[in-house]
Amino acid sequence: MTETQQPAPRFELLQADNLTQYLLSERREIAFVLRQLAHKRSLVTAYYGPNERFLTTSVIGVSEDERSLLLDVARDEALNAEALLAERLLCITQLDKVKVQFALSKLQRAEADGLPALRAPLPDNLLRLQRREYYRLHAPTAHALSCVIPLPDGGRMEARVVDISGGGLAVIVPPAGTDFAPDMVFENCRIDLPDFGPVTTKLRVRNLFRLTSRSGVVTLRAGCQFEDLSTPMANAIQRYILRVERERKARETGL
Repeated sequence: MTETQQPAPRFELLQADNLTQYLLSERREIAFVLRQLAHKRSLVTAYYGPNERFLTTSVIGVSEDERSLLLDVARDEALNAEALLAERLLCITQLDKVKVQFALSKLQRAEADGLPALRAPLPDNLLRLQRREYYRLHAPTAHALSCVIPLPDGGRMEARVVDISGGGLAVIVPPAGTDFAPDMVFENCRIDLPDFGPVTTKLRVRNLFRLTSRSGVVTLRAGCQFEDLSTPMANAIQRYILRVERERKARETGL
């Protein structure tokens, strides 16, 4: 495996209205996801140590008793040696475009089909951002979206929209000075859609994540659900999403 690529962004679930939507703790469920990762040979970025060192690996398989898993070794033996000494490895990957994160400890050397490998106990928990009911559009950088959110103290906050769907949106929350928590409701929020005009709706916070970019920048991401969204407003959002997707596909195909 190569370690020259940029590490995957890290995400950490801070709060959610229903943790069971995201966090798996049953051994069979965790083993099932890990076996899917092994079957698809999904690349895994494993962070370790105080200096955020990382190696790129993949899940090779899960033991029959579902108590341990095997990882591929890194090409750089020095990275393998460091990982074996680490108390904890934070593993980040994707499965069918769904982000998956889990922590490993007590790494040991092992073999898989006669080749060197790394073995670790099955993680106690696995974080998985599930597929959503609605198609979710990542907000295009060329036409940045923002959401103006009225605050309880009479002020207002302008938050950058990172993705949007017919059911809700996700915004980047300012790091300090704003109270954001699951189940909080914000009335009369406004999103200005280019060429489609403003959309006004009630937003309910569903979850809060801490994201760490490849460069180490930390931001908070809040997933929000539309409530009492009128039919004309919902239609405007769907038309906006369809238009942006058509433009993206046209650029990719050169048509």
